[in-house]
This record gives sequence, C-alpha cells and structure tokens, in this order.
Amino acid sequence: MTLRQPHQDAVLPAADAAMIRQILGACADLITWAERHCGTQFAAAAADAAEAAGFSRAPGALAGQASLAIDCLDFAEPARSTR
Repeated sequence: MTLRQPHQDAVLPAADAAMIRQILGACADLITWAERHCGTQFAAAAADAAEAAGFSRAPGALAGQASLAIDCLDFAEPARSTR
C-alpha cells in the first residue's frame, strides 16, 4: 500500500466516513463539556493544543474545528469514478 499524497483525494467507504463523523462529534462534545466543567487549566491546555495545530487559541476552537471537519464529511462531493 502507498500512502496518499497531500494533493491526492482520499476516497472513503460510507461506513468509514460515518465512523469518523461519529468520533469527531464525540470529540467536539467532550471538548465542549470539559471546557465548561474542568476549569481554567483544561481551557489553557485546549488553547495550547489548538495553537499547536495551527488554529485559534479562542475558547471552543478545538470543538469548532471538529465541527468543521464533520461538515467536510457531510458536504463532500461524491467520489469520481476512476474507470
């Protein structure tokens, strides 16, 4: 197997896309819950993680990016035939 290059499209079976969507949703929910209930230490760690990933340090940035990733799955164009 050869890894996909950054410029190449990835094609996922529907079941795999659904699993990834479910996991991203759970992550967004967990991050949102933790930011509300775990205090400033978690919020600072989440901001650091978001910044390290190249996102905003704003509260909710990680959960927001997970939600955007779900949108990418939900609104992706159908795979083109390679035949």
